[in-house]
Amino acid sequence: MNIIEAAFFLCFISSSNVHFAGATKQTAGNITPSENPFTPKASLIRYWNKRINGGSPPPSFFLSKASPLTTVDSTRFATLASRHALDTRLYDFCTAAKLFCFPELAAHSVTEKHGDDVGFSVYSDKNFTNYGSDRLAGADTFKNYSGGDNIGVDSFRRYSRDSAGHDDGFSNYAGEVNVADQSFTTYATGSTGGAGDFTNYHTNANQPNGRFTSYSDEANGRSQSFTTYSENANSGAQTFTSYSKNGNGAPNGFSGYGSGSNVVKSGFSGYGETANGANDTFTSYGGDGNLPVNDFKKYGERGNGAVYGFKSYRDQSNIGADSFSSYAKDSHNEKVNFVNYGKSFNLGSDDFTGYGQGNDGGNVSFKTYGQGPSFKAYTKDGVVFARYFNNASSSGKKVNKWTEPGKFFRESMLREGTLMQMPDIKDKMPKRTFLPRTIVSKLSFSSSKTGEVWRIFGAGENSSMAGIISSAISECERPPSYGETKRCVGSAEDMIDFATSVLGHGVVVRTTENVVGSKKKIVIGKVKGINGGDLTRAVSCHQSLYPYLLYYCHSVPKVRVYEADLLDPESSEKINHGIAICHIDTSAWSASHVAFLALGSGPGRIEVCHWIFENDMTWTTVD
Repeated sequence: MNIIEAAFFLCFISSSNVHFAGATKQTAGNITPSENPFTPKASLIRYWNKRINGGSPPPSFFLSKASPLTTVDSTRFATLASRHALDTRLYDFCTAAKLFCFPELAAHSVTEKHGDDVGFSVYSDKNFTNYGSDRLAGADTFKNYSGGDNIGVDSFRRYSRDSAGHDDGFSNYAGEVNVADQSFTTYATGSTGGAGDFTNYHTNANQPNGRFTSYSDEANGRSQSFTTYSENANSGAQTFTSYSKNGNGAPNGFSGYGSGSNVVKSGFSGYGETANGANDTFTSYGGDGNLPVNDFKKYGERGNGAVYGFKSYRDQSNIGADSFSSYAKDSHNEKVNFVNYGKSFNLGSDDFTGYGQGNDGGNVSFKTYGQGPSFKAYTKDGVVFARYFNNASSSGKKVNKWTEPGKFFRESMLREGTLMQMPDIKDKMPKRTFLPRTIVSKLSFSSSKTGEVWRIFGAGENSSMAGIISSAISECERPPSYGETKRCVGSAEDMIDFATSVLGHGVVVRTTENVVGSKKKIVIGKVKGINGGDLTRAVSCHQSLYPYLLYYCHSVPKVRVYEADLLDPESSEKINHGIAICHIDTSAWSASHVAFLALGSGPGRIEVCHWIFENDMTWTTVD
């Protein structure tokens, strides 16, 4: 035992009644007498035994989330946290505590110039600076780049700048990635000819974030194509700032962009501004998406002879919102065609402000445009509406094609012998652990101190990490809904305290046993209603994306909780043991909640059930 451990030991003994004899009692909690009794894991077990009645040890799935820090590291990082100096040891902290932190790209730079064609396969976490600048002809290809990574962080700065006839191909880039952060800054600026092709970019990614800043500015005759970009992605953001600004004859094509995605935001600011002869097409952009949000600011403003086409844009998506501000304003001979635009199955919102104002000699046409937008300061001349209709008055049951089958279901499905679809219950979050309370209690967690949190975790302004942190804090600070009691917790001790404050000290925590059967058909086996299947109160905890393990815990009244054996449909063998919660009172839910879109009803008219996914959990009183 070194000096720090000895000091910690003496301090602990003098302030508590715990004796080494307690180690024998803790063996049931997976701490043996030979292990250090002062680690965060051992401390959690003691806290559990103190706060939870009944004598049962913490379940293994809960204990596995305890911080892996050693006693010495826990003390050292707690001291740094109290001094607001954790950022000085961020790499050590993230590594030792198993946190979610972006890698430092400075040590992974690729700055050398290549005279020959280069193919990058199975690469990740690289910083390409001045790569391909002044390049004549040739081609670079990025295939399976950052594919399947947990965290994909790449930076392309001044890539292919001032090149001539140089082609870049990005195929299967950052696909199946969890939390992708890609930055293209001054990419292909001033280039002549050549082409950039993005195919299957961010496909099936979770939290994809791409930033294109000054991309192809002042380029001459260079084409860019985005095909199946962010398809089936989950909750990301793509921003195009000053894209193709002052460009000449540069065609850009977006095909299958954001199709089938969930809450992906796209921002186009100054896109094609003062461009000459641009030709941009958006085909099947945002189709079948859930809550897609797109913002076009100064798109094509003061352009000359440009042609923009929106075909099947946001078709069959759920709700969604588009904003067109100063689009094609003060342009000359620009043509804009909207074909099958916004034919969402569930009404969204569109806002056209200053659209086409001052447009000289051009025209705007809307064909089978199916929403009820707001047109403000919209040009009165040269606009044609053909088969324009408003979906708001349509009737009949609407089916949300995006909602995953089995994600929500009725209580009657929880009967032995029922064949049903299991949703994807696999955890899509980066692997993280709780922080010890001695550390997390010293870290800022408030929207008023977001800058401090960014500094601690090395998140630059407008970076993906900054957005992740701000989003989590904002959700945690959101006022509770009617009847809801909520709290975000970053330590296991805080979760125990919240659960016991709502339910008392006689509680049990459960989760679905494994992920076998996920996304497949399963048969319901033996079913047991918790607390006799009566209406009860439960505390459910769901992960939030954050550097350390953070849970959004909340309790709502009038629920029933079930546990059920899940069987293989072919062999009838047990493959899993699932936990499901049924919300009986849905009267306060939004009418646009995806559960109602999936089940075909509305608030207060039906109950809604769902499974507890991997690494989420629900607390109830002991039976």
